[in-house]
Amino acid sequence: MAWTKETRPYCTVIRNEGGAELGMAGDVPIIEKDGFAFKDLARCGKLLPYEDWRLTPEERAKDLAARLSREEVAGLMLYSSHQIVPFRAMGLFSAHYGGAAYDEEKNAPSDLTDEQLAFLKKDHIRHILQMSVQDADTSARWSNNLQAVCEAEPWGIPVNISTDPRHGARSGGAEFRSSGADVSKWPEGIGFAAAGDPELVRQFAQIASIEYRALGITTALGPQIDLSTEPRWMRLEDTLGSDPEKVIPMVRAYCDGMQTTEGTPGGWGRESVNTMVKHWPGGGTGEGGRDAHYPFGCFAVYPAGRFETHLRPFTEGAFRLDGPTGQAAAVMPYYTVSWLEENEKVGNSYSEYILRELLRGKYEYDGIVCTDWGITGTPDPSIDSFGARCYGVSELSEAEHHLRIILNGADQFGGNDKAGPVLEAWRIGDERCGPAWMDERMRLSAWRLLRAMFRLGLFENPYLDPEESVRIVGRAEYVKAGLEAQARSVVPLKNSGGVLPLRKGMKLWIPERTIGAHKNFFRGMDPASRLRPFGGTDTSAWFTRTEDPAEADAALVVMESPLSDAYDAADAAAGGNGYRPIMLQYRPYTAAEARQPSIAGGDFRESFTDRSYKGKSNVCYNEADLDNLLLAREKMGGRPVIVCMYMHNPTVPAEFEPPADGVLVHFGVSDRILLDVLFGDRPAGGTLPYNLPADMAAVERHGEDDIIGPEPYRTADGTVYAAGCRA
Repeated sequence: MAWTKETRPYCTVIRNEGGAELGMAGDVPIIEKDGFAFKDLARCGKLLPYEDWRLTPEERAKDLAARLSREEVAGLMLYSSHQIVPFRAMGLFSAHYGGAAYDEEKNAPSDLTDEQLAFLKKDHIRHILQMSVQDADTSARWSNNLQAVCEAEPWGIPVNISTDPRHGARSGGAEFRSSGADVSKWPEGIGFAAAGDPELVRQFAQIASIEYRALGITTALGPQIDLSTEPRWMRLEDTLGSDPEKVIPMVRAYCDGMQTTEGTPGGWGRESVNTMVKHWPGGGTGEGGRDAHYPFGCFAVYPAGRFETHLRPFTEGAFRLDGPTGQAAAVMPYYTVSWLEENEKVGNSYSEYILRELLRGKYEYDGIVCTDWGITGTPDPSIDSFGARCYGVSELSEAEHHLRIILNGADQFGGNDKAGPVLEAWRIGDERCGPAWMDERMRLSAWRLLRAMFRLGLFENPYLDPEESVRIVGRAEYVKAGLEAQARSVVPLKNSGGVLPLRKGMKLWIPERTIGAHKNFFRGMDPASRLRPFGGTDTSAWFTRTEDPAEADAALVVMESPLSDAYDAADAAAGGNGYRPIMLQYRPYTAAEARQPSIAGGDFRESFTDRSYKGKSNVCYNEADLDNLLLAREKMGGRPVIVCMYMHNPTVPAEFEPPADGVLVHFGVSDRILLDVLFGDRPAGGTLPYNLPADMAAVERHGEDDIIGPEPYRTADGTVYAAGCRA
């Protein structure tokens, strides 16, 4: 016998000498063959091909996919809605524990909810999106609980837990962000572009994959590899930049670093994390900078004729990796309607041209294709909504939405917890395409999804030692590496008279920020608020804070790039079209040079097709940031005024550069790193990852898909704030 058995607190472990390590939480029978141990997950008393860890993932997936019922195939094709661990409060994201709300006296944080148990057992879901988790111990135990439930179900198919990015140093409002759960903190995507080093991206991905696996996470919903050519897009900060020659090496480094387990056949193994690159065919070209989470931002346009350029991070990056895994495990199309002559005006997952002809056909991608979240339901009657995004096919039933996506070559439905619509789509497909053809098509998706699980070793041992997870996640060397990377992403933009670095121990006046009432990510209203910069940080090691500008040695003005809303429901109700210019300046703006008519338009909720905002005005809801700067300049007189700018989007410098003596730009880093850089404890290593526009007219003239940015701003001394610039 070439195997041994050991009982641990979290599972039973079987070690095969020269073979796979097996982990079981329950009473899974063991089959011995050729001196090795195998799990009898099917409980049939003989070794089935899918249980034989000596076979390839492809062979094992083929065997199991053929054995599954329709209901089980449909469950594999679902990706759960966002899960919070634990669900502490009832609200937008809520759940129940034994029919009641979470109770700290009765429930452990890692307990499974009623809803989770139901979708695991009834709907056969095996792909779960973890939005946030209390800590690493909770995540490991929750993962073990999920796996134990699924181990006892027919076939013993394990759970694949995924996450949106959670290693960013600062959370943002442009997308669902995942709670870090103690992980190391790194630059946001555009911060890596500012650092400009693919090997830094690789280091991050390797460390992130180790932390993910310790949390039980086996799929990363990223990297976001859209070219960020439209400077007003709210998701620009998550991208790796707009220059394909620089983005492609970073994409390869990211995917290779995440997916590769060294020394294994094909590069896959227990240290691998699947990457799901997004968003095919590139989501960064929304007309006017609007985003397709919302119906008023659904159209992607290509006035510069650069559609194929936007494919390159996928076709030359994610699909042509340098490492042994070969290509990104999965692809997520964006919500957008790609406004092309050859494309039907429907969302990308519904598009035969975008998915079937290009992705599956011309570029021969054979990994998993998963829709973005929430695209198959009934659309909201209001265009100013966060409802289902079935753009261009609102007349179809929910089941027909699923069928059309399946026929285009997609395998999975993001955010869908119910198998019923997939099963009904299968039934309709039987009638239209024939049962044999439809069965083969559905089991092809099952094969792809199972192959990804087999590659990661989940069928052998999906269980975690919670104590080991706590030791791994947020390990000191990982945290140190993340902090160093953050500093490398910070850009020193202006340093008149050598005012930077600041002198330690000096007195600083830091004005409070005011954010006006505004629509939030979910299109609800957030009230006005006041923010105290560095208010939660002990700053005594760097400076003394004073509330009296007359006492200050210098002023430090914390600013954020201008924030504005692209759609005004009140304007629409008053007879306008509702569209407003997205602003990259602080003061009120009237779009005198905007495009008219719009390139794209048309929605069943609108009686017009021209979405132009030419001649219309807008204001930004953090205009007070500029007021703070001008007040600081007045109060300081000849004393230094330093701007610390959190730049979500390229910002017009004409308002903030002249009054400032020093300008430090970052793209989401911790307060500690900002202070270290400001006071000279760490060097700022970044350069501008994009042009800062000369003015809003330059932005309006710039084509949304053009990789050459808007005309850049030029300072009085002739410095050009273009990509690659630093003080």
